[in-house]
Amino acid sequence: MTSENTVLETLAIALCAVIDEIAETFGGGADQTVNGELDCAPARPGHLLCRQYGVRIESSPGAERRLAAAVIPMLERAGWRPTDRSTGGEVITQFSRAGANINVHVARLGDGVTIVGSTPCITAPQRRP
Repeated sequence: MTSENTVLETLAIALCAVIDEIAETFGGGADQTVNGELDCAPARPGHLLCRQYGVRIESSPGAERRLAAAVIPMLERAGWRPTDRSTGGEVITQFSRAGANINVHVARLGDGVTIVGSTPCITAPQRRP
């Protein structure tokens, strides 16, 4: 029998692999910024959980071009749906697939890249007294 923790861990491993692959597209030197469980139900703490993972790349010359030419097509082929969420300060593409999300932020000034994703929310295992 598969437990919810195993399901969440499996989803987390897949999410981390995709984000690490995206980071490689922008060059080396990604620093992990977040990696852990999040509560998806603030009104009912501990009921739904997801996993969040993120990295930052301080310098990636040509990052905006790499996003358009390499990352978006790569993720679209893998079934991720992109949505442009750009602002004046950064190019932001949000990717969604099966309840999971990945956001790629490319600074318009400078050349930093931040990639943050989360798995779909799953029901938290019920703890027995």
